[in-house]
Formats: sequence, C-alpha cells, structure tokens
Amino acid sequence: MEQTLRRHTWTSWSGSIQFTPERLLTPVDETALQQIVKETYHQGKTLRVVGASHSCSDIYTTKETLINMDKFTGLLGADPGAQTAVLLPNTTIEAVGEAIAPYALAMENMGHIDKQTLAGAISTGTHGAGKYLANLSSQLHGVRLISGTGAIHDFDADQHPEMMQALRVSLGSIGLFTAVKLKLLPQYRLVRKQYRASLDDCLAQLDELMELHRNFCFYWYPRRDDVTIRTWNEEDRQVPDLPFGQLYKEMRGYAKDVLPSEQTLKFNELEYSVDLRDAVPCFLEIRQRIKEKHRKDVGWRVLFRPVKGDSNWLSNGYGKSTVAAITLHQNASLPYQAYFDDVEPIFHAYGGRPHWGKKHSMRAADLEQLYPRWADFQRIRTQFDPQGIFLNEHLKTIFTHDEQQ
Repeated sequence: MEQTLRRHTWTSWSGSIQFTPERLLTPVDETALQQIVKETYHQGKTLRVVGASHSCSDIYTTKETLINMDKFTGLLGADPGAQTAVLLPNTTIEAVGEAIAPYALAMENMGHIDKQTLAGAISTGTHGAGKYLANLSSQLHGVRLISGTGAIHDFDADQHPEMMQALRVSLGSIGLFTAVKLKLLPQYRLVRKQYRASLDDCLAQLDELMELHRNFCFYWYPRRDDVTIRTWNEEDRQVPDLPFGQLYKEMRGYAKDVLPSEQTLKFNELEYSVDLRDAVPCFLEIRQRIKEKHRKDVGWRVLFRPVKGDSNWLSNGYGKSTVAAITLHQNASLPYQAYFDDVEPIFHAYGGRPHWGKKHSMRAADLEQLYPRWADFQRIRTQFDPQGIFLNEHLKTIFTHDEQQ
C-alpha cells in the first residue's frame, strides 16, 4: 500500500528547485516499492525517489512518478563486534548517529550538515573534511536494492567488490536502495576548534594543517578576504593550537555531535573537486575572479576541504590520493546563476569533477573524460535499468549524449 498525491508541487531544501510530478507516492515497505517499480517498468514510464531534498541539483526532479521514502527510516540491526550496522535508506545522517550510539559505534566521518538521508548522501558522494578520510560512500559495505525491472538484489563488498564500486556513488541510477550496511568505527570523541586568521597564513601552513589534523577545512570570506579555520582532533590526542590566528570557539563531544554544525540559513552551492596538487592555484584563481567581479553580490563564503581519494567509479576522488573540494555558496534569497556560471569554467580548466548533488553544467561528453571507469559504470547501469526508468531529464544529460535523448 502507498499514499498517493496528484499534482503535488515539491520544493527543494534551498527553494531553488520546484516541480510538480504527475503523482507522488509514499510506499510503506519494500513490497509496495517493488510493485511501483514493476508497474513503471511495464508502463514504459519513469520515476525518481526523493529524501531530504538537500541536493540543489535536479537529480530528483521528474514530471512523472516521484517516490517519497519517508517510511524507510530506522535501524535494522547493529553488530558491535564486526563494527557494522544495517539501516533503512531514508534515515538521516543525524539519526544514524543516534541509532548506533547505544552500540558504542560511530560513522568514520560526515559532512558539516547531517540532515541529508543516508542513501542520498552516499549516492551523490557527499563528504566531510580530512586528508585521510574519504567520502561517505566509502563507508557503504553492503546494499539491498530494487533494479529497474523490479528485481531485488543483495550485494556486499566481500562478495561483490566491483559491483559495490559502481553502487557507492550511483545517483540512484542503478537501483533503489531498500537497506544499507555501513562499516563503522568504535565510538570516539573529538575536539573542534575554530580560528580567525589571514588567508596568507593559512595557505602558507596548508600542508602542515592538512597533515596534522584529523579533520581540517577553511572558509574564505570574500568581503573581508580572511578565513575561518576549523580543526577536529581526537580528544585524547594532544594537538597544539595554531601558531597564528585567533581561537574563538571550542567544542568537545562525540563525533556525531561535533562534526556537523547547526545550519539555519539556506543556500545554493557550486562544488568541484580537483587534485590536491592543483587546489591552491585553482582556489586563488577563483578568489581573484570573485574579488574582481562578484564581491559586492556574494553573501556567503568559499569552503576548502581536503578529501581522501577512493576506488569508487563515479566518486569525485576516484583514482586520486587526495582531492580538494572547493565550494561556492550563495544565500538562497540571492541570485546565484551568473555567479556560478562565471566561476565554473575555472574548475573545468583544472580537471575538476562536480559534486553530483550541487549545481553544475557538465554533460555526458565532458564527464566521460573525467572518470576512467565511466564505460564500466554505464554497462552496469544499463544492465540493471535496461529501460532507463530511473533517468530523469537531468540524468539523461549526464549519462546519454544529445543524439540518444
């Protein structure tokens, strides 16, 4: 059974995306979801699923069937000995932390916001900060999914390593997750510190900062031309304060409480990841462009985060040792398109890979040059969704060339 709403307008978290699907369905369990997929397949139509709507790309928009996964939340089981947990896919990152805490378990890392759903964050390659910490998809050890024909499959990293490399960042294009198995860590505590500093000092010490701190990032403020530096380190590890800048905030607690920040203001984002070796030149070009053309119009900061590379085929970090994710923000109430359009080519010049859940303009012909396993991913995607029922217009521009659309 499922709840059905017709012509219901859906709005994204930032408000920049609004669309009205033909119908909005809220299945109550896997059986109901499977039935929807089978019907869609036999009718030759398409569907998309939606979670927290935190993505500001068109990854979940559709004119046909939209599936609200609100009923798929909660913990199915935890194994403290194996340091794993199985959860329903629409569980938020915040709720994951609360659910596994009684088992003295924690996620290895998370982003600055914890309101996204688990499946959405994994499927788009959402990440935190840390030179030796990969994105959230790297914590995915197993998955249960419904393919584009309505078949149910179970995969795990031990028995299906290649399949998991495709699934970890798959944009909801291979199948609909109905359960996810995470590889976790024993619960741990962190100290978060925030400093105000000059950009010159930050960049001069950048290598040391990334190496010394478990988690590290900085925000550059265009109007002031200075930075806020954030560091996170294990509570039982003695790490000296920065030799420059002003410490103005400190927080201690379990990782689930200290890694994310409370965020009340809404915004749109453009983010690309570049090889760490190119990160500073790329950032400085962006800084110069903003100072020359956009400083008076930009209401927000630019974020710089190192992220460990990985072997997941559509991950921004695929095949890299470390990447730097550079993120432009703009208040949800302010225009963003001209700003993002002007800066985006700088990322392209450095071989940047776009964050799948944020604004970008890249198309299939460009993307297939950036990902060495692109053809392998496409093979698996079409094998599990031969009719393309999971492809909306946005994903068609990503996965198919113009003549195929």
